[in-house]
Amino acid sequence: MGVPYSAKHRYYNRNITTEIFFIAETFTNLTGHKYAKIVGYQLSLEPFILMSTITTPTNFNDLGLIPALLARLTELKYLQPTPIQAQAIPKILDGHDLIAGANTGSGKTATFALPLLQHLFLQQQAKKTSTSHRVKGNYVTGLILVPTRELAKQVADSIKSYAVHFNGSIKTVAVFGGVSSNTQMLALRGGTDILVATPGRLLDLITSNAIKLDRVETLVLDEADRMLSLGFTEELSALLALLPNKKQTLLFSATFPEQVQALTQELLNDPVEIQLQSADASSLVQRVFTVNKGQKTALLAHLIKQHQWRQTLIFVNAKNNCNHLADKLSKRGIAAEVFHGDKGQGARNRVLAAFKAGEIEVLIATDIAARGLDIEKLPVVINFDLPRSPSDYMHRIGRSGRAGEVGLALSLIDHEDYYHFKIIEKKNKIRLEREEVAGFEVAEDELLIAANKPMAKPEGSGKKKRKNKTPTNADIWLRNS
Repeated sequence: MGVPYSAKHRYYNRNITTEIFFIAETFTNLTGHKYAKIVGYQLSLEPFILMSTITTPTNFNDLGLIPALLARLTELKYLQPTPIQAQAIPKILDGHDLIAGANTGSGKTATFALPLLQHLFLQQQAKKTSTSHRVKGNYVTGLILVPTRELAKQVADSIKSYAVHFNGSIKTVAVFGGVSSNTQMLALRGGTDILVATPGRLLDLITSNAIKLDRVETLVLDEADRMLSLGFTEELSALLALLPNKKQTLLFSATFPEQVQALTQELLNDPVEIQLQSADASSLVQRVFTVNKGQKTALLAHLIKQHQWRQTLIFVNAKNNCNHLADKLSKRGIAAEVFHGDKGQGARNRVLAAFKAGEIEVLIATDIAARGLDIEKLPVVINFDLPRSPSDYMHRIGRSGRAGEVGLALSLIDHEDYYHFKIIEKKNKIRLEREEVAGFEVAEDELLIAANKPMAKPEGSGKKKRKNKTPTNADIWLRNS
C-alpha cells in the first residue's frame, strides 16, 4: 500500500488551506528506475477518493516560458499545452534529465524545443551579445538526434518557427543523408546553436571535421526506439562517446524495448520520467476489417470511394508493393502517389508537400513515412500490409489523430494476417473487434484456416526472461460508434 504524505511538498504551488494527504505507491518504471506514483488522496477523515492524474498547468503562461516564446505560441494559435508539454517543460527548464513516453502527435517537438531555445536566448542575454556564447570553432550547443530525414527537416523547421522573435540570433541547422553534404558543411561553418541530425550523416560530418560535439550542453534523442530499430546502434554509440559527460539529456520514445531501457540507464542522470502512452485517452479510432485473400485491393478501393476521404495514407511493407498497389488503384479510377526510399530526397519533399497541401489525395508509403510526418488533420491511415514489428503499428497509426484531432486507423487483414495481428494486439495491450464490410464477407473456409493458426504464447513464456507486469488496458475495445 501507499504511504500518505503532505500535499504541501508535492502539489505544485497551489494554495491549499485544508490539510490534504496523498496516497502514493512505489513502482519500478520501464527503465528500471523506482518512482512514486500518486494514486489517490484523503481529505482529513473523509472517504478515500481516487485521482486519475495530478493537476498540471493548463496555460503556457504557467510553464515559465519567456515573453518572446509566449508571443510566438499565441501567433501559432497554440491555445494550451498538451499533457506532455505541461508536465515536461517545467522540469526541462529546471535542468533535469528526462525520459518521456507519449503517443506520436502529442507535441513532443515543442516540449524540448521551447526550453532549449529559452536556455540559449537567456545565455546570450547574460553575455550581452547574440554570438559570444558560442566558442569560436565548429561547435554545437544543443544536439537533437532523429531517425529520418523527414523528421530532421520537420524538427528544424519547427524550431526556426518558434524562434522568430529572436531575430535570427539562434542558429539552427539540419543535417541528414540523401543530399550532398557540401551545403551542410558550409552551413556548419562557425558552429551552430542547435543541430538536428540523423546519426549516419552526423558521423560523416564529424569525420570531415565539419562539426565538434565536445561542448554540447543539451542532448535530445527523439524517437529513440525508431533509431535503434533502424540499426543505428553502432552510430549512436560512436556519437555518444564524443559527447561531454556533463550535459542535460532528454529522451523521447513511443515504446521502450530492452535496447532503449539500456540506453536510458547508461545516459541519463537521475531522470524525471513521464509516461503518457494511453490507448484509451487517444482521439484515434482503430478498426480492423477482415477480407478474403485476394480481395484487399477491391475492399480498399471500395472504402476510398465510399467515404471520399480528402487524404488517405496507406502503408505497405515494400517499395515494389507501393508501385504495384498504385497501378491497381489507378485501374479502379483512383489516382495515388508513392513514397519510399528509392525516391530521391527532392522528389520525396515534393510528394510530401503536395500531400500536405491536398493536391495528392491518396499516398502509398513504406514505413519510411511512419515517423516524422506531421500532417495536420490527416483523417485516415490504412494498413494494407501489417507492419512486421508490433511497435511499428503504433508509429504508423500515429500519423492520424495527432494533437487531439479525431483520426481513424484501419487495418485490412486476410487469414494469413490473423495470427500476426493477435501478436500486434498483445504487444500493444489492445483488443480490436474484427469487422466485415458488406459485399466483402469472409468465406467460411478462410475462417477455418485462420482458426487453425497457432496462438501466440503467453507473455513471459519465451526464452527471454520478462518482468511480470500487470497489463493495462488489456480489454479495451476501440470502435467507431
